Amino acid sequence: METKKTIKVVAAIISKGDRIFATQRGYGDFKDGWEFPGGKVEPGESSKEALVREIREELDADINVGDLLTTVEYDYPQFHLSMDCFWATLVEGSEMKLLEHEAAKWLTRDQLDSVEWLPADTAVIDIIKECPNMNNL
Repeated sequence: METKKTIKVVAAIISKGDRIFATQRGYGDFKDGWEFPGGKVEPGESSKEALVREIREELDADINVGDLLTTVEYDYPQFHLSMDCFWATLVEGSEMKLLEHEAAKWLTRDQLDSVEWLPADTAVIDIIKECPNMNNL
C-alpha cells in the first residue's frame, strides 16, 4: 500500500461578533471551493507563526491567534491533509484585502451551510456549530 504525502497546514477561523470569515479559492484543483484562510506550515515555523504569515500574505491583514479549535485529518486522493484550525480575530484597525481569493463572506452560524465548503473544511463547520460561543478568544 502506497503512503500518501502529508501536507501540514493551518487555518484561521476569523470571528467578528457572531460571524465567521470564509474565503473562496481562486486557483488550483479546488478553485471556487470555500475554505478558511491559511496555508502551509514552513519548516521551522510553529502553527501560529505560519498562520500569522499566511493571513498577511493572503489578506494583507494582521490577526490575533487564539485557541486551537481542532486538528482535521483528511485524505484527499493525492495527499493526506493535517490542518490545525485556530480561532482568530483581526488586529484592531487591520483591514482585509483579497490577494489570492476570488471572493469572501462573513457568515453567521445559520449561514455556514450556504456555501460549498472544501471537504476538509466541512469537519470544522460541524465543530463550529457545536460551539456555544463563536467568539472563543
